[in-house]
Amino acid sequence: MKESFSVVLSNFWQMNIVTYFNELVQNPIRIISLILDLIIVIFLGYKLLKLVKNSRVWQLIKGIILLIIATVLSGWLRLDILNFILTSVMTYGVIAIIVIFQPELRRALEQLGTNKLTKFFGIDKDIITKTKEDIYKIVIATEELAKTKTGGLIVIERDIKIKDIAETGVEIDAEVSPQLLVNIFVPNTPLHDGAVIISENKIQAAACILPLSSDKDIAKELGTRHRAAIGISKETDAIAVVVSEETGKISVAKDGTLIADVREDTLKKILIKNIVTNRLGEGVGIKAKKMKKAREKIKKEENNE
Repeated sequence: MKESFSVVLSNFWQMNIVTYFNELVQNPIRIISLILDLIIVIFLGYKLLKLVKNSRVWQLIKGIILLIIATVLSGWLRLDILNFILTSVMTYGVIAIIVIFQPELRRALEQLGTNKLTKFFGIDKDIITKTKEDIYKIVIATEELAKTKTGGLIVIERDIKIKDIAETGVEIDAEVSPQLLVNIFVPNTPLHDGAVIISENKIQAAACILPLSSDKDIAKELGTRHRAAIGISKETDAIAVVVSEETGKISVAKDGTLIADVREDTLKKILIKNIVTNRLGEGVGIKAKKMKKAREKIKKEENNE
């Protein structure tokens, strides 16, 4: 068995590896295709490992590797009976894998040609579209909290990083969703007391402790949430959305100033203007086009005169 394996390995080396390198020497341009080939294979391998790491497929891969090692060792040690059994298992193992993991394989094939495939390759929606969607979700969650008079405090990070604030709470690292935001602030639950930090289009943490504003001009009827919202907006450029537990009214803290009792449309406009338009530059291109058209119109009028 050991000798036959050595012969097979030697033939494979001569017929494939050596031949391939000889072709590369004769045609150096093929080195570019080799590099590209290696990059694609490594990238796909990394993505596949990342995809299956936290699934039961990962356990299967580890089992297959162990089985291959055991088969090779049994051949080298001349354990013929064990080697025969393991070789037989390896032969029919592919069919068993297809039967056992049929749902996972079908799901993977169904994703081909859909937008989920773009996520596999790391191509996601552009940042402006994603941020707008997250803002709409935050507004929906805020309205739900206001209807039930459930106190809430959502802090949206902008350019100044507030990782140190996020570390005071419990890490979430989840996609922004209205259901999750509302659920976090349900009274008498472990995470309801404190602030939710939204950073890089994700709910990074909950139950976070914010610095309280000591400004004496703040109205006495405002509670801890409002003072915390003003405090974080003063120390950073983050925007804080507050829902009052007593009145159900929504407020927004920005640059150390509290905008009280805002409606759904107003809240949406404030967040889009300060997080999308001003920060991410949406609208700059439109304004530039308008300015260009205005200048061209003035030039035409001057030429006609």
